[in-house]
This record gives sequence, C-alpha cells and structure tokens, in this order.
Amino acid sequence: MMNQTVQDLLVSKKGILALDWSPTTIAKQFEAVGLRSTAELNRIYRQMLVTTPDLNKYVSGIILHDETINQKLDSNMSFVDYLIQQGIVAGVRGDNGSEKYKDTEQNMSYGTETLDERFKKYANLGIKFTKWRAGFKVSDIYPSDEFLDESIKRLTEFAKISHKYNLVPFVEPDVEIKGTHTTTRCAEISGKILQKLFESLQSESINLSDVILKTNMILPGVDSGVIAEPLEVANATLRVYRRFVPKEVGGIVLLSGGITYSDSTLYLDKIEDLSKNDPWKISFSFARALQKDALAQWAGKSEMVEEAQRVLINRLQKVTKARMGEL
Repeated sequence: MMNQTVQDLLVSKKGILALDWSPTTIAKQFEAVGLRSTAELNRIYRQMLVTTPDLNKYVSGIILHDETINQKLDSNMSFVDYLIQQGIVAGVRGDNGSEKYKDTEQNMSYGTETLDERFKKYANLGIKFTKWRAGFKVSDIYPSDEFLDESIKRLTEFAKISHKYNLVPFVEPDVEIKGTHTTTRCAEISGKILQKLFESLQSESINLSDVILKTNMILPGVDSGVIAEPLEVANATLRVYRRFVPKEVGGIVLLSGGITYSDSTLYLDKIEDLSKNDPWKISFSFARALQKDALAQWAGKSEMVEEAQRVLINRLQKVTKARMGEL
C-alpha cells in the first residue's frame, strides 16, 4: 500500500506542490501582497490553487495544512475528496510549526504528542502521506548537538507513527539558507544530519523504501555574498546524497527553501541531469518558488483568479521539464 503511494508520488513528469504553510508563514506571505491572513481567505487562496485547470498533469501530490483538511471548497466538497477525484495524492503536514529551543537561537518543530490521534483521523479521510519539517540554523556554533539529537528523535517518531497508519512519511531535514555559511559548511551539516537521521530510522526498523526524503540542496548562505552556479550546486548536492542517503530510500524530493523560482528550477534541472544513474528517483516539492508569483497576481482579487492560475501552470510546466532534466 505505502509502496504504491511512493510510486504514485514519484511518477515521471510530475512533482509535489506544498500548500502547507504554517499560520505564521502564510501571514507573512499574504502581508507581502497587502493581505491579512484569515481562515477564510486562506481557504479561498488554497482553493484557487488546487482547482487550477490541468493541475493534475504536473502535480502528483499536494501537501495540505490541517486547517485546509478541515475546510471545504465552494462546492461543499472537502479538499481531500477533491484531490482524490482529480487523481492527486493528498498529504498533510505533521508538525505544528516551530518554537524557540531553550535559550538558543534555534527553532524546534513540535507536535509529536498529538500525531497518533491526528494521523488516525487523516488516514480515515483518505490522506496517503505526511510531512515533518525539521529546520536547522547554520552558523559556526549551530546546529548544536543537543538540538540535532532532539530533532532527529522527533523525525523518527513521526515516521514510526506515519507507518502505523500506512502513511508515507516525508522526513524533511531542512538546512536553512539564511546565514553567511559556505557551501562546504552546508554540505558538512547536511551530511551529519542525514547520517544521524538514517541511523535513527534504521535503529527503529523503519522500512526505508516506504520513506521519502524531502531536503535541501547544498548551497551557500544567502548572506555570504556567494552566487552558486547550477553545476556547482548539483555536484555538491549529489556528493552528499551519494554518501549519506541509503539506496533503499523510496525517493528524494528537493525543497526550494526560499530560493527563487528561477534558481530552484535551474538547480533541479542540473541535479536531474547528473543523477540518472543514482538509485533513487529525485523530484521536487516546492512551496514559495511555485506560489509566490501566483499569489502576487491574485492578491485577494476574485477577478484575478484565472490569471493567477495561469501563472501557476506556467511555473509548473517549466519545473516539470527541469525534473526530467530537459530545460
């Protein structure tokens, strides 16, 4: 059952659309275009995206937020039922966002204590996969070992509970792009995290073929002043994956993590180009990189829905070409 979900999500010429912004993130994104986030406006926005004509030609799965799962389209159909009807695999975010970790500058994702109850409900609604994001701040002293160990513990618990309900977990260690760190430092930390993550998953006898890794590309921090070329990013990224990601893993989906749509697409294209002999399928699961321009086009105006949907489809057409290494 889970293996079929993995195959459905990683099908050729499609990718995963992340519509699971936390309340804090969606509020910031809305504010940037002059809107104030409310549950109803969030619903209208996400409805616009999921009902985009021909979306299922380019999108295999969509990650929803708990808020959206409990809402309905104007037609009174639930978001989950609508996606199933369209042949799109429905997923859900498992973590409840992040909070300050002790007295450090690091933020820890939380919500494990309610996962069992929530995932049982989600599975009964037709959800097939889940996601837990663990963000990692990078500096000379971060991430701390204590923070890293606790983050891996929560990711592992999340994966275990997902499998209990036949849900495919997207384990998402995200080495954040904010900061002045070098590509080398990003690779060092990413490798350390991936090594600990898979050691932890295997110690709990979690079947890695029913797990999808969602993670960052290897990049210098945005405040470093360094502009990474696609070939450099692809080589650095694949070096880390080849060393630390077991071949049994169901697949790898790349996150955009604040990188522009243009750069994300170019990096993805080059990674796909150089990874044809690697053991895992590599796809994408972008949020901001795909949504930003559509959100700006819409900006809360009902008369701009069709134009915003066209923007989204244009973005998806290009990024799915990149996913095939065909740019």
